[in-house]
Amino acid sequence: MDEKTTKNILTRLNLLEKAVFGSGKKKTAEKKQKEFSGPKGGILLLISKGFFNKRRAAPEVRDELEKNNYDYRIQVVQTALNRLTKNKGLLTALTVGGKKLYVKRK
Repeated sequence: MDEKTTKNILTRLNLLEKAVFGSGKKKTAEKKQKEFSGPKGGILLLISKGFFNKRRAAPEVRDELEKNNYDYRIQVVQTALNRLTKNKGLLTALTVGGKKLYVKRK
């Protein structure tokens, strides 16, 4: 084989290796800061702070959200809590004494 053919084959081989195995440099994903916007975001903030380690009622959650500058009506908070208690959600709901209480799922 001549030198030109060998160089051509090696160039094509390098291109194929880059396509199959990548360029060799791995990009690390930058860690995004969590944004807690909206009623669900406020509740996720409370979960991250450990607020739901005990059983909590919806009015307690609303009061704690107000302390963290989230101003929502109780119906909005209740809806967000109910959506987070679905199958495999972060919270679970219990009915104790006729009141619905929320706690972090373990």
